[in-house]
Amino acid sequence: MRSQRATLVWTLVITGLAGFMASLDNLVVTTALPSIRTDLGGGLEDLEWTVNSYTLTFAVLLLFGSALGDRFGRRRIFGIGVAVFTAASAAAALAPGIEALIAARAVQGVGAAIMMPLTLTLLTAATPENRRGLVFGIWGAINGLAVASGPLVGGTLTEHLSWQWIFWLNVPVGIALLPLARLRLVESRGPVARLDVTGTLLASVALFALVYALIRGNADGWTSGPVLAGLVCGPLLLAVFVGWELRTPHPMLPMHLFRSRAFSAMNAASLLMFAGMFGSIFLLSQFLQTVLGHSPTDAGLRMLPWTAMPLLVAPVAGALSDRIGGRPVVAAGLALQAVGLGLFALVAATDVSYAAQLPALIVSGVGMGMFFAPAAGVVMASVRPHEQGMASGANNAFRELGGAIGVAGLAAVFAEQGGYTTGTTFVDGLVPALWLGVAIVAAAALSALLIPRPTPAKPPTPELVPAA
Repeated sequence: MRSQRATLVWTLVITGLAGFMASLDNLVVTTALPSIRTDLGGGLEDLEWTVNSYTLTFAVLLLFGSALGDRFGRRRIFGIGVAVFTAASAAAALAPGIEALIAARAVQGVGAAIMMPLTLTLLTAATPENRRGLVFGIWGAINGLAVASGPLVGGTLTEHLSWQWIFWLNVPVGIALLPLARLRLVESRGPVARLDVTGTLLASVALFALVYALIRGNADGWTSGPVLAGLVCGPLLLAVFVGWELRTPHPMLPMHLFRSRAFSAMNAASLLMFAGMFGSIFLLSQFLQTVLGHSPTDAGLRMLPWTAMPLLVAPVAGALSDRIGGRPVVAAGLALQAVGLGLFALVAATDVSYAAQLPALIVSGVGMGMFFAPAAGVVMASVRPHEQGMASGANNAFRELGGAIGVAGLAAVFAEQGGYTTGTTFVDGLVPALWLGVAIVAAAALSALLIPRPTPAKPPTPELVPAA
């Protein structure tokens, strides 16, 4: 028992730190974007790629990374992912120009895609079933805090050191995790199958084409050749990908998983939630600096009510989901997230006070904290044990894909309606973009309501005792 408990604690620490790094780097760069633009140059499209080159490779390779772990050993592949992520972080810190930074961020996404889905699979294997709600709550709090605290960490390091330190921060953590993973994690494997290289390539090209079109639409024109090609070819290739996955004997994303209503609804909610949240934070972190004139650290500190709430709320939400099911907790959290973004859209102005922003930040933070832990539990419970690796990878892929689409989509609305010219033009673009974020997250809440209620366990049938 003591050995099992020690294994669980070490697994939670190692996977929590790795997940924290991968999740942190989704948004740690957002508060540093004005400094990066000043130092390396580039326009709105370059800033979008600085964020999306990470989230896009992260999204499209997550399932492939999960399959690698199932085939070659989850602990072994997890270590390789940590090594790639750490090396790419150093390359990003040393980038001499915006193109090199975007390339390094893409490689970072590859490393994150390899290690991130395996964190939850390794943790699930080490956790007794009756304690998974609580443990997933802690794991969810760690990852939720990483996502939400990205602007604070990025702002503090950018102002007091330099923007390069948002990447240098990963290097010592990654180096420390490598021997710990080798010595403390228990090796496990999933079903041995051939890798779906064709499916991975189809999904990668399709999603890149779609995100490219969204990012370049305003700059090149929505009827320009490359943009139209992306808008047409992206969905077509996604349809080809689905057809391939239905036919191939060893699919990257088995389509039969979507027969589970809980799996389908939760992944739809995850994609939509991350689209609305990531796109909004991408713009709000710049609004606090560009329009309101706050330093990077001050901008991060002023978002602290948002960043602190997942740490407080997620463990409670995980335990609550064990009692009443994940459906009502997830749906309520998404509804609160939509309300929070709506409150921000209502008060956004060039002279808005912090007191006016505070309710939006608190409500958004509570909503985010209520989402993370129950979402993980719903996904893992919706599939059979031997499919949990694929399910974990799929859920994380949908989240990252949502983030990439959200940044591109909300930035497209922002660029169409406003810009960086003055504070007023920035707000002119920010407000309609935030309302789009509200609509997307509200749609996520509706998707969560489609998750089935848990079926009550039937009481055991009493044995009939023959009369004497």
